[in-house]
Amino acid sequence: MARVKYATDFDKSVLLNNFDTRGWVQVTTDDDWNFYWAGVHNIRNIFSVESGFRMADDQVINHFPNHVELTRKDLMVKNIKRYRKELDKEGSPLAEKDENGRYVHLDFIPMTFMLPADYNLFVEEFRKNPNTTWIMKPCGKARGIGIFLVNKLSQLKKWSRDGKGNSFVAPTAKETYVISKYIDNPLLIGGKKFDLRLYVLVTSFRPLKCYMYRLGFCRFCTVKYNANVNELDNMFVHLTNVSIQKTGEDYNAIHGGKWTVENLRLYLEGTRGKEVSDKLFDDINWLTVHSLKAVAGVISNDRHCFECYGYDIIIDDNLKPWLIEVNASPSLTATTSSDRIMKYKLISDVINIVIQPGEFPDVRWNKVPAKENYGNFDLLYDEELAQADLLNQEVKVRAGASNATVRGARDLRKPSQATWK
Repeated sequence: MARVKYATDFDKSVLLNNFDTRGWVQVTTDDDWNFYWAGVHNIRNIFSVESGFRMADDQVINHFPNHVELTRKDLMVKNIKRYRKELDKEGSPLAEKDENGRYVHLDFIPMTFMLPADYNLFVEEFRKNPNTTWIMKPCGKARGIGIFLVNKLSQLKKWSRDGKGNSFVAPTAKETYVISKYIDNPLLIGGKKFDLRLYVLVTSFRPLKCYMYRLGFCRFCTVKYNANVNELDNMFVHLTNVSIQKTGEDYNAIHGGKWTVENLRLYLEGTRGKEVSDKLFDDINWLTVHSLKAVAGVISNDRHCFECYGYDIIIDDNLKPWLIEVNASPSLTATTSSDRIMKYKLISDVINIVIQPGEFPDVRWNKVPAKENYGNFDLLYDEELAQADLLNQEVKVRAGASNATVRGARDLRKPSQATWK
């Protein structure tokens, strides 16, 4: 009997053990593979026009060709801003704004500018609120590399090579940075700042089909939070990236500074109540779906592709979630034994959703897995089901079975079978 052939750019045990358990056969990327878990750098080559590579119906790969529209910090922000404007133009109730001009339902990314392009706009905003702290990040880097905090314009000018004039020049011409308002009122647990790493699987962008993994986790800083301006350089206080925290003397290698999302939920239900906790997770699902909808029109929706994104979310002390960034290649390195078990399950569940168990990859398949194959994933949103739901409601209204009027944005937030319930 023929066996699935896999290729991978990684030697991570959580991947290789999954493939071996299934009896798959490893081949090189130059051979005829059926399943390729690729690094982002190789995706560009595979989908480049020059390579002339064409995938067969029995081949699937773990990235969309231009995933950077969501996973590069500047492009993600640009696409979300464009999406909000488009909804606003259409007169959608989702684009409703409050008296200060802020989006009521779509305000889930911190105020952000691109540098050097938006330098003058940033300065204007900075002067309105001179006591605000901002966080600078290089657009194309990960793992906390090159990030720093500023609360004075002079720090930016000093950092820029051209400190003399008014113009802003990034240290390297190619390097674009984003500068975002720093969330300086993070929810603290035990006095420490943390963020959430959630895994979101997308099997199709048009129509949008996505799943949320239940076994996400919180990543804690090792040093207690301090908003004091003298602590702006202390990354153990401000950045939750494990690659940074594990170099600190307070790092605990046994639990790795991590907590499961389930633990967070229990903690919040105990301290803030179930209703408030449920609303927070509902808001997280909401921002995830809309961040994906924001890029759905620009992503090359290749039927050979799926993607497991790592969403990074910070919760402020009002229990409002903020989308910080989306990772195309969330780390598969296990820092603890429970981490290894979780990541092994994650890969296993991803494979069971993108390929029907016991079968070969087949891109002609309708990508609707049986519910028993979800594992620890929950269906977050299925656009086809959502549209069918809306049609059913319209039919009911027209038939007089309901005297409901068109639902406002508040009700649009109530999930149906097609969304995250």
